[in-house]
Amino acid sequence: MATRKNTQPPAPHAADSHDLIRVHGARVNNLKDVSIEIPKRRLTVFTGVSGSGKSSLVFDTIAAESQRLINETYSAFVQGFMPTLARPEVDVLDGLTTAIIVDQQRMGGDPRSTVGTATDANAMLRILFSRLGKPYIGSPKAFSFNVASISGAGAVTVERGGQTVKERRSFSITGGMCPRCEGRGSVTDLDLTQLYDDSKSLNDGALTVPGYKPGGWSYRLYSESGLYDADKPIRKYTKRELHDFLHREPVRMKIAGINMTYEGLIPRIQKSMLAKDRESMQPHIREFVDRAVTFTTCPDCDGTRLTEAARSSKIKKVSIADACAMQISDLAAWVDSLDEPSVAPLLATLHHTLESFVEIGLGYLSLDRPAGTLSGGEAQRVKMIRHLGSSLTDTTYVFDEPTTGLHPHDIQRMNGLLLRLRDKGNTVLVVEHKPETIAIADHVVDLGPGAGTAGGTVCFEGSVEGLRGGGTITGRHFDDRAALKETVRRPTGTLPIRGAATHNLRDVDVDIPLGVLTVITGVAGSGKSSLIHGSIPAGEGVVSIDQGAIRGSRRSNPATYTGLLDPIRKAFAKAHGVKPALFSANSEGACPTCNGAGVVYTDLAMMAGVATTCEDCEGKRFQASVLDYHLGGRDISEVLAMPVTEALEFFGSGEAATPAAHRILDRLADVGLGYVSLGQPLTTLSGGERQRLKLATHMSDKGGVYVLDEPTTGLHLADVEQLLGLLDRLVDSGKSVIVIEHHQAVMAHADWIVDLGPGAGHDGGRIVFEGTPADLVADRSTLTGEHLAAYVGA
Repeated sequence: MATRKNTQPPAPHAADSHDLIRVHGARVNNLKDVSIEIPKRRLTVFTGVSGSGKSSLVFDTIAAESQRLINETYSAFVQGFMPTLARPEVDVLDGLTTAIIVDQQRMGGDPRSTVGTATDANAMLRILFSRLGKPYIGSPKAFSFNVASISGAGAVTVERGGQTVKERRSFSITGGMCPRCEGRGSVTDLDLTQLYDDSKSLNDGALTVPGYKPGGWSYRLYSESGLYDADKPIRKYTKRELHDFLHREPVRMKIAGINMTYEGLIPRIQKSMLAKDRESMQPHIREFVDRAVTFTTCPDCDGTRLTEAARSSKIKKVSIADACAMQISDLAAWVDSLDEPSVAPLLATLHHTLESFVEIGLGYLSLDRPAGTLSGGEAQRVKMIRHLGSSLTDTTYVFDEPTTGLHPHDIQRMNGLLLRLRDKGNTVLVVEHKPETIAIADHVVDLGPGAGTAGGTVCFEGSVEGLRGGGTITGRHFDDRAALKETVRRPTGTLPIRGAATHNLRDVDVDIPLGVLTVITGVAGSGKSSLIHGSIPAGEGVVSIDQGAIRGSRRSNPATYTGLLDPIRKAFAKAHGVKPALFSANSEGACPTCNGAGVVYTDLAMMAGVATTCEDCEGKRFQASVLDYHLGGRDISEVLAMPVTEALEFFGSGEAATPAAHRILDRLADVGLGYVSLGQPLTTLSGGERQRLKLATHMSDKGGVYVLDEPTTGLHLADVEQLLGLLDRLVDSGKSVIVIEHHQAVMAHADWIVDLGPGAGHDGGRIVFEGTPADLVADRSTLTGEHLAAYVGA
């Protein structure tokens, strides 16, 4: 008798049931009790207008909690050395895996940090040269520009067998650091003509340093020191007098009966002005420092940062300095040509790292490029290098707009890398605005519907097809394509650039038309920034707005940064006949309990510090007496809590009408920051918001030429339309606008396009097209032309 087989499939293993990352009740920043489920081992893209809460959900909730939980697995001793992270405001976070964050934070601005040191490629090269370099000069340290050569000798006392024995010891470390520039590659010189007028005497007012006015103590220190004749022109000083004036060591002396310390002018200026951070200087001091300090290539090492010995050791006639200066794609070929079985594993790893650079579209960089000069997009891709060949699986990779700074031609390559990471079994979470990358997603989460307080909710979850028909802002604009303009503006003049040779440019001659919207295009690394920033210096009539970070503490906000707070404080002070300083949370009006911060920080040693709202001022940051003063029925804390659009109405009419404040608010609304509140800390703004804040600040500048560096960074498809309108208004008001941009909508909207290329690095640096967007589409002779033609459907 036949027995019936059991055809039921085996029950799934309990371990396979954790296929979702579940978030319930997330309330970080502007999120409003968000609850979502994200599939693991899939590519999920987070979309939504700028300021809708994407970063708050992905970085500040999911990634932050994952990192915090990993940190908690270490001992209390180790945790004491790690940054303390507070638990995000969320009810449930389930199914988390280890998160690897690849963000757009600029890489360290330390002058000794280079692309090579940031990616371990330099470390491998140093080992290679210490093994194969001829002549042999020492260990890998001898090839490092971060290690100085030191030696020493002396007696040491050793306890041995109950007796104290004195022994003579000596040691030496051979480092590769150039002693003249200390591994920086450049030396600073002071331009003496900017410090004083040598045709005048001190009594005639020879010093031209800010703050050194005749009659002031800083000036009298020199004019009444008695070390030289104050009535004699400086150019007639003897060698001794000039040394005392410029280089004298600190010495105590009496001037006008008061004890003072005299020292030479140069060390005094170096200590008082040059030791400060440039960004924190007052504008007139910064201007003086920019004029007076010249950076010149170190004459001893010729900018290579290395000692002569390190440069003399070579492999196949190539020194380590030559290798680091090569374009990475060429260096990869050179490493491939080395056949040395003794270091075969090292060569294989080094070659793989260099090939990763080429694969990710950074083959045009060199290893000696300072890390601080990389753009946000380049820095993010450099950080990706170490993850490409990683053997890790089942981790969560979190990316912040990985297509930033990428030409449409390179976006395909980036998409391939994201899919490769996913196919290895990883969960990939991407915050992105570009439709080309949203299109490859397995799962889409759309946040919104608006920005700031109008956002923070999930509008759509599902597939890309579902998003297209979902009716959200992202869905409606997903297939938007800007059309070519039927008529373009006529230039009112030209800005000639002749013989531009910065970085990879090859003696470029080009005329940039004025009075129109000019867009500079080309693949990443083709020389766009070198052409514009290197040839059109910011200054007389030129306003340059780059993507550099805004310096500011958590006390800084849009009101302080744009200068908006000054007219507001004066309006309050005038209405009540009191001092404006009362209405500053950083000055006399500050709440004494929290010092105007609004929160009280409690340090809990190795556990995460706790920030609690100040009980006295209830987070308003001001003393209670200050809040009794009202303007138009509102106190100062209520004014700072207003979004820009509400403040625009408030200061526009009625009792609170303040024209100076209204003008600044108008510009903030113009650049699309209407949803940002005046008192929101700058540290909480996204990258795109920070650049638009800069743009709003500079819109009142007197300049006739505006240079913008990728202003669409961090902008939603719907916001790009508003940006184009703003650029049009700038041009129509008589300004010339030059935009470095990869976004096809901006290219299609241009009056004139200058396309650089054809490739990146030494394959670029030439003008491959000049003309109108319509001509570029018709011509299709360049990569940009092909992609723009596909975009407009030509």
